[in-house]
Amino acid sequence: MDTVRLGRTGLVVSKNGFGALPVQRVDFATASHLLRKAYEGGINYFDTARFYTDSEAKIGVALSDVRDKIIISTKTMSTTVEGFWEQLQTSLALMKTDYVDIYQFHNPSFCPKPGDGTGLYEAMLEAKEKGMIRFIGMTNHRLSVAEEAVRSGLYDTLQFPFSYLSGEQEEALVRLCEEKDVGFICMKALAGGLITHSDVAYAYLAQFPVAPIWGIQRESELDEFLSYQDDPPQLTEERKAFIAKEREELCGEFCRGCGYCMPCPVGIKINDCARMSLLLRRAPAASYLTEEYRAEMKKIEKCVNCGHCKQSCPYGLDTPALLKKNYEDYQNFI
Repeated sequence: MDTVRLGRTGLVVSKNGFGALPVQRVDFATASHLLRKAYEGGINYFDTARFYTDSEAKIGVALSDVRDKIIISTKTMSTTVEGFWEQLQTSLALMKTDYVDIYQFHNPSFCPKPGDGTGLYEAMLEAKEKGMIRFIGMTNHRLSVAEEAVRSGLYDTLQFPFSYLSGEQEEALVRLCEEKDVGFICMKALAGGLITHSDVAYAYLAQFPVAPIWGIQRESELDEFLSYQDDPPQLTEERKAFIAKEREELCGEFCRGCGYCMPCPVGIKINDCARMSLLLRRAPAASYLTEEYRAEMKKIEKCVNCGHCKQSCPYGLDTPALLKKNYEDYQNFI
């Protein structure tokens, strides 16, 4: 079984982490079966978030009796100290545990630090002192915030998108984490659903000191990853050629949701709208079919093609074309 050490935390996790966002889409019985099968198959790391509706509760039902044998990370999106404590207490109660191994700020727009006036990092430290959390982490989609967190020395782990569709900037971030002994938790290892060959994704990421968390909602998906426990895919010349072809065909469609393209002059929420097709297929679709989101997507019709979003994209995406494509898909979906 391939494992990786999560930086200075000293935690050793399987290269097959279980990303529990997609289990929102299945019922409790199915989710419990998947989570338990993953554990019994050798997966020891499970990642969730307070924002993922009932994901934490499903972990609590399925795995609370083996809590001491697994590693759990969850997240808070709260921007207030009061909300921080409320969400942490809720997470602990739902997962039927007294502590979280890694508690992460969930994609903040800035890097929380002591003395920044928010009190958020101080709350993290207090929670750690009380034994409610073991290590402090952050998830993000913005390279600048992620780099600041890693260089600050304040964070034990970073969770960031990384896959074979990533570029030199993301690879440099992985190496920075290695240099600073910060554990790199790899989200979107399948590029939010764009990558459909998990064996190639696994083989590529095996080169790096990262802990991938695979979003799993079907038993067939889980079976694929479990099969890699004893027979890890190798990065053969054939797979390298496949990756090169995929990069050429797909890199122009992978919006990371970083938000560098915003604000939009006509108010389009680009970091959601440009990846709506992926969101619909990887999270509960109903969350994105509300009147509010329909109104947000309709704003794409008002695009004035000013070019600001395209010029500001650090990944070189044709953002207006991507918005149009996602809007067409959204209309077909509803």
